[in-house]
Amino acid sequence: MGRRRKTDEGRTEAEATEQVVAESRTDRLRVRAAWMYFVEQMTQNEIADVLGVGRVTIVRMLAEARSRNEVKITIESELSEIVRLERALERTFGLQQALVAPLTAPNADPIPAISAKTGIFLSDTMKSGMRVGVGWGRTLFSSLPFISAKSLADFKVISLLGGVGVARRYNPAEFAWRFAQVFQGDGYLIPTPAVVDSVETKIALVERCGLQEIFEMADTLDAVLVSIGGIASATTFYRGGFLKEAEREALVSRGAVGDLLFHFFDRNGDLVDHPINTLVMSVDVDRLRKAPIRILTSGGEEKVEALLGAMNLIAPTILITDEESARRMLEAVGEN
Repeated sequence: MGRRRKTDEGRTEAEATEQVVAESRTDRLRVRAAWMYFVEQMTQNEIADVLGVGRVTIVRMLAEARSRNEVKITIESELSEIVRLERALERTFGLQQALVAPLTAPNADPIPAISAKTGIFLSDTMKSGMRVGVGWGRTLFSSLPFISAKSLADFKVISLLGGVGVARRYNPAEFAWRFAQVFQGDGYLIPTPAVVDSVETKIALVERCGLQEIFEMADTLDAVLVSIGGIASATTFYRGGFLKEAEREALVSRGAVGDLLFHFFDRNGDLVDHPINTLVMSVDVDRLRKAPIRILTSGGEEKVEALLGAMNLIAPTILITDEESARRMLEAVGEN
């Protein structure tokens, strides 16, 4: 039987990695608390409410921030700009929490960073007894390696969208059952194409093929986890052959800026008037808004307009994005 390698201190590498991740989370929380207290001049009780910890914990974190010389006239930390962006997003869009992933360069692909941030967040947020509705796409699929596997009792994952018929390097529609496996939960899938040929086909599949129960489960979700696609990018929707170029151009002409579960919407967050929106085998957006926790994770220059529209469309409670997308969103609404 193989042995796990030990670090110099005698700990396993896994234990050492877990400690580093825990310390990183603690550092980030401490800097957020310091920012709110010294820059935004919030009370300790207000900070405790926002961060979901006790007031005594806030007092301890502020004292530690001082002892580490992180607080002088300003907060001296590479995380301070990230915290500023997160707080600005929270205030501007009425979010419960914003998580902003730093990038190595402004033009770097943001998906790896966003996916890592998403996986870590989900590891802490998912609890036993939850019903979680999930979409799919590259961002969500790429978050799987960053989720800490654990067993959650009575944990259910409900797919919010049908699948694709042709998978290339990976099948993003697999995300729902892979996500359920991570937490040893039950997965409920929609075994149909993401888009069908007619409204009659859609009705028949829902009413005659046992899909009604899955759609009804969406009315009692504890959390929703989705990403969005930009109208101009080569997303899974276009690669899967669901949308012809003529249809894409028609959607653009009607103001579409992106899609959520293949529902195309404009900058104001309204669904555009196009037949494609009636042929999608997915849960209605109105049902998603009933979930108390609505997590939107997405980013990229081509998705900024779509992100702004999604703020109204689904009204996320949690936004996970990258720092460049965060800056562009705030600039677009005139927030410095």
